[in-house]
Amino acid sequence: MIFLKDILYKVTLEKVVGSTSVAIHDIHFDSRKISLNDVFVAVKGTISDGHEFINRATDQGALAIICETLPNNIINGITYVQVNDSHKALAIMAANFYHNPSEQLKLVGITGTNGKTTIASLLYQLFKKAGMEAGLLSTVKIMVGDKEFKTTHTTPDSLTINKYLRKMVDAGVEFCFMEVSSHGIHQKRTEALNFIGGVFTNLSHDHLDYHKDFAEYRDVKKSFFDNLSKSAFALVNVDDRNGVVMLQNTKAKKYTYALKTYADFKASVLESQFNGQLLKINNQELWVKLIGGFNAYNLLAIYATAELLGLETAEILRLMSVLDSVAGRFQYSISRNKITVIVDYAHTPDALKNVLDSINSIRSGNEDLITVVGCGGDRDTTKRPEMAKIAASLSTKAVFTSDNPRSEDPEKIIEQMETGVPAEYYNRTLSITNRKEAIKAACQMANENDIILIAGKGHETYQEINGKRFDFDDFKIVNELLTNLNK
Repeated sequence: MIFLKDILYKVTLEKVVGSTSVAIHDIHFDSRKISLNDVFVAVKGTISDGHEFINRATDQGALAIICETLPNNIINGITYVQVNDSHKALAIMAANFYHNPSEQLKLVGITGTNGKTTIASLLYQLFKKAGMEAGLLSTVKIMVGDKEFKTTHTTPDSLTINKYLRKMVDAGVEFCFMEVSSHGIHQKRTEALNFIGGVFTNLSHDHLDYHKDFAEYRDVKKSFFDNLSKSAFALVNVDDRNGVVMLQNTKAKKYTYALKTYADFKASVLESQFNGQLLKINNQELWVKLIGGFNAYNLLAIYATAELLGLETAEILRLMSVLDSVAGRFQYSISRNKITVIVDYAHTPDALKNVLDSINSIRSGNEDLITVVGCGGDRDTTKRPEMAKIAASLSTKAVFTSDNPRSEDPEKIIEQMETGVPAEYYNRTLSITNRKEAIKAACQMANENDIILIAGKGHETYQEINGKRFDFDDFKIVNELLTNLNK
């Protein structure tokens, strides 16, 4: 049995109406999930305000209401707790409700614009191969040991995070690797979590539909490191100028990694092919299956994190050489007529440029590089022209198409992309709104030894149009099309 006063431990209370010595059943911030003796936390979201659903929650049997503004109609027998910040209160209450699982394992958070999924997923993979019990909270999936669960957000809500961390503790998991998004930090989803380490990858143009400007986006990321404890480590990429910013106010032990500048952990790319690359990390050479300069950074961060967590250097290098790429992250195949297909999640200008630069550094120049790319709807519109410019300038041919248009008109999104294409690259581009038809056109244009890059959706197996999700898997579709074209 757990009491309301137990889960309110460490929550800053403004006012309490009623008793906190009442036994509660569950805690929710979605009023539709409320049942008898539950606690409802009224959270102000980007679309709706939970305070509007307090009456529904009490009608469904809520025993306690946590809110920033007390309702006018106070119902006798129900406890009302006024707090200054419902998001923060929810995070603390969630941790208390699940008995603070983050304090019972080694939790590492990875944040930055690009590389979070790859680093978190491959750290999970590496520690599993090392015989450790590990967990993963990522964009792609949640792993509790060997058991997989679906996920819908880069950083889930506080209740979901703590629920799965509790499952991990109960299953004997020792290490958990977690993607930490700017949305998650800003909405206090990571409050009350005990991180043993934080990793910063890079910062580039993204989420400016949510954050008012780049400075706010950067400072939200920085606040994650500001809140690390002195017993934790902070590992940052200092080739990115924002790396040193992340370390300015942290109490954690500071470590750096880089390919270009002096750092605690240093790497260089000695050789690169489509089936892998030869790296030198802290004067040790190893062959890895992942390619590209961006993956050299990711692998260096993985090496450094594993070493900071106590794994032996020789063991880390051995395990890194057998790590497999993450679904939708530079995932490639070669068709029967020798067309190389690469599917990548690149959905920011920086990520797209990194992938195209990596491909161009390997290709001989005699083959064509055909890029299929779109931009998501209801998201940052300012990156659309930049994405198109990068695709057109770094590819032989660029096909602009739909990504997840969501509630927007996909043709209008493509028109915004087209404004970024310099005149000298007009003849390299074409626009096909239907994504499958765009991929089919790329396949029809490709000849033996050519390369097709399909960017933007990566691991996603759906396309979101007007609030509905339709089955759509870039990797599956392009390989089916190439197979049928070859018959």
